[in-house]
Amino acid sequence: MSGTIVAKIRFDNGTYRTYSELPRIGSHAPDVSLVNTKLQNVSLANWMGKRKIMNIFVSIDTKVCAESVIKFDKYGGGRDDLALLMVSYDLPFAHKRFQQQHGLEHVEGLSAIRHAGFGENYGVQIMDGPLAGMFSRAVLVLDENNTVVHREHIEDIAAEPDYDAAFRALGIDINE
Repeated sequence: MSGTIVAKIRFDNGTYRTYSELPRIGSHAPDVSLVNTKLQNVSLANWMGKRKIMNIFVSIDTKVCAESVIKFDKYGGGRDDLALLMVSYDLPFAHKRFQQQHGLEHVEGLSAIRHAGFGENYGVQIMDGPLAGMFSRAVLVLDENNTVVHREHIEDIAAEPDYDAAFRALGIDINE
């Protein structure tokens, strides 16, 4: 695997490295190949013409990751021009179970299980430590043309993303 390891994350009193860095603001987001809860392969083309919030995280079965999915569903729900993409290595079954358990109707659970490269292409692949191979916590906001308009790499795995900043990048006030 080639590339520069640049980002660092904190987990359980340790500091670990991620592969590369998030796509830069103003750049075109790399295309993705992920698996949805219907076991279908999907790419960014599935949401062509929509603005996108990509919530990338370690696992749906951890408290902070779960809370972030619930909050993105709540804050972004009911907007036809917005796709809420929740990305992890969790199995599609886990994403579907979680969505059903919590009555989530707006988020899209997406798994990277079939397609290597997402973590490297998006700069979220954890390279060492107990979470090696999983994704670090990050949020990317894309416009309708898949241009990155906001990015946040959350250094502390136990911290939630800045929801307000993510939605504000799209002109959405979640405090209204």
